[in-house]
Amino acid sequence: MLIGYARVSTATQNLDGQIDQLARAGCERIFQEVASGAKADRSTLKEALEFCRTGDTFVCLSLSRVARSVSHLIKIVTDFEERGIGFKSLTEAIDTTTPTGKMLFTVMAACAQLERDTLIERTNIGLAAARSRGRVGGRPRKMTDQQISGAKAMFKAGTPAIDIAAAFGISVPTLYRTLPASQR
Repeated sequence: MLIGYARVSTATQNLDGQIDQLARAGCERIFQEVASGAKADRSTLKEALEFCRTGDTFVCLSLSRVARSVSHLIKIVTDFEERGIGFKSLTEAIDTTTPTGKMLFTVMAACAQLERDTLIERTNIGLAAARSRGRVGGRPRKMTDQQISGAKAMFKAGTPAIDIAAAFGISVPTLYRTLPASQR
């Protein structure tokens, strides 16, 4: 049995095109879901994966409709292999029920992992170069060094934290994060 899975990210998007292509591919059952691909726990995807039985083939329009990452995709396809279930992506022309399809999936997964690892490496090189030039990433500080010194003096004078925070236009939690008890 061919089992289809169609997903869009938001309710304003339309599943019709995916459903039509999955039906043309011969899917007898099509699971439809509206959920972000970044979500790890998608109930309809889980239901579709559990519905598949030995000898079935899980069909999707594109790899991006099913998996949120290469590791997630590999986990799904590995589970299918162990259960005797095929995997087919119409856009990428991958069909793990054939030897060529299995090889193509393995190569694509390896290329995607290489791309991810290369991106991480380039990002780390860029961050190190920025740090060596004195640039620090992240969210800007809420208080300057001068304001922090003033807040310390106010704490020493016995001023309540709520009044100190108000004086600098910040929240009490921000004040406590900036000046933990050990630094007051």
